[in-house]
Amino acid sequence: MMTTTEAPAPSYRLSAMDRCDSCGAQAYIAAEVNGSELLFCAHHGRKYEEKLRSVATSWHDETARLSDAD
Repeated sequence: MMTTTEAPAPSYRLSAMDRCDSCGAQAYIAAEVNGSELLFCAHHGRKYEEKLRSVATSWHDETARLSDAD
């Protein structure tokens, strides 16, 4: 007997309720800076990434979700 298993659906930390701190669009990037979490859409995350990565204690990027084909 052959069984197949489906890969579990990925779980994401950011949801549609999380909004970009710059423009209010859906957030796909979360950065922790000085103990505070900053949320950014893909556009603003990329715009500020170089500066933020140098001071961020964590960088969580879910922008790959934008190109996932469902």
